[in-house]
Amino acid sequence: ACPPELVARWAPGRRMYNAYGPTETTIVCNITDTLVPGETVTIGHPVCGIDELILDGRLHPVPVGVAGELYIAGPGVTRGYHDRPGLTATRFVADPFGPPGARMYRTGDVTRWRIRDPHRPARSVTVEYLGRSDFQVKIRGFRIELGEIDAALSDRPDVAFAVTLGRAAPSGEQMLVSYVLPDAGCTLDPEQLSA
Repeated sequence: ACPPELVARWAPGRRMYNAYGPTETTIVCNITDTLVPGETVTIGHPVCGIDELILDGRLHPVPVGVAGELYIAGPGVTRGYHDRPGLTATRFVADPFGPPGARMYRTGDVTRWRIRDPHRPARSVTVEYLGRSDFQVKIRGFRIELGEIDAALSDRPDVAFAVTLGRAAPSGEQMLVSYVLPDAGCTLDPEQLSA
């Protein structure tokens, strides 16, 4: 993931872009417009010929702003992993939105659609990368996406960096612990962060 600090350092006076794409989809399937320091860093919009869906755990599309797993479809998606049928079956799944026999690649990346410019309808949404779905924990039967918590904490102007982990409480039950680094010169209020 491209951190905002990198954009702040390299974008001024240059045209800097952020590209995204797993090897299973012929490398680049998203690219941003020119990055601007201070704006949310995203992975951009799908390039021509790429279909992308952000789906919940039941393969239903999620609305703008809601986290889900990114699925990629189109002619650039590979057929699977060589001599690894089990892994292929878990990552290359039937595309319920495409023509019969179409497949889509399950990236394992947690993302969400963001409105780029509500006044420009063409290419007005972009994809924000939140983290990996492997970083899910179960708390009292609910699946929690740790990347979603990190993204909410990092959206605060006084937070430079945040990471959340699942840890065992003294009772033995699973709990969430967030480690937060304040922005330079800022003091963090734990109650506000918890809210």
